[in-house]
Amino acid sequence: MANPGTIKIATCQFPVSEIVEQNSKYIQKYLRKAKKLGAEIVHFSECALSGYAGVDFDSLDGYDWPLLVEETKKIMALAGKLQLWVVLGSTHKLTEPNKPHNCLYLINPQINPQGKIEDRYDKRFCTNSDLNYYTPGDRFVTFELNGVKCALLICFDLRFPELYRELRKLNVQCIFQSFYNARQKEQSVHRHIIRQTMQANAASNYFWVSLANSCGEIAPYPSCFIQPDGEIVNELKTHKPGIMVNTVDTAKSFYDPSAQFRDLAMKGILTNGPGSINDPRSKDTKTL
Repeated sequence: MANPGTIKIATCQFPVSEIVEQNSKYIQKYLRKAKKLGAEIVHFSECALSGYAGVDFDSLDGYDWPLLVEETKKIMALAGKLQLWVVLGSTHKLTEPNKPHNCLYLINPQINPQGKIEDRYDKRFCTNSDLNYYTPGDRFVTFELNGVKCALLICFDLRFPELYRELRKLNVQCIFQSFYNARQKEQSVHRHIIRQTMQANAASNYFWVSLANSCGEIAPYPSCFIQPDGEIVNELKTHKPGIMVNTVDTAKSFYDPSAQFRDLAMKGILTNGPGSINDPRSKDTKTL
């Protein structure tokens, strides 16, 4: 039985493609490996099952939605059999003419022996390119596992620190964020900014983070695991499929210099001083 306040997370990466059956084989293989490694929840990249519109294929016209549903059900059934929670990147069809959601399915194995979709997070901030194919979502998804409050985010959400502040207000402790940065040119700024921004979001808000990326031939960075002080404590190999298991342990304490002032800042009080200072030398900002 799991210790309260801890989660064993399997973070996985593989070269996502337009071939749903191939993606599904990777996912099922890693579910089995995750079980052997003692994981409780398995985390996959953005669009891991469905493939990514505009990247893996040019259009959703003629997309094989029944096949996607069939393969999703296989994964759900395996999750139920193995008793593993799953964060599964995919695409969720809407009623035409609405474009689908770029989503993360949260599969809960404990409610139904065939697995059950506990909830679905839809990417809230889509890139300009995404908007040609996807409809943005409008809600957070949080859940508790072993007493740890978790949330789901996707890729470009990273660029909006307001999302992380709102999750901090909801007392979230762990973020599962799925990315698809696997076909970038070698000189892409993503290799310099994505994981670093995620580290800053973790440290600024005291979050554990599982970051799952795809691993195409020119992926600018690998999947990683970040602790609440912002340090990357484990990572997979760039460009290579892999799985790693890391443990969230909320009993551990990390360096958090903003802890006693964070609530002030979130309330809009952007100083930890007494406010107005009745001193002419303070008010005069143009002389020595």
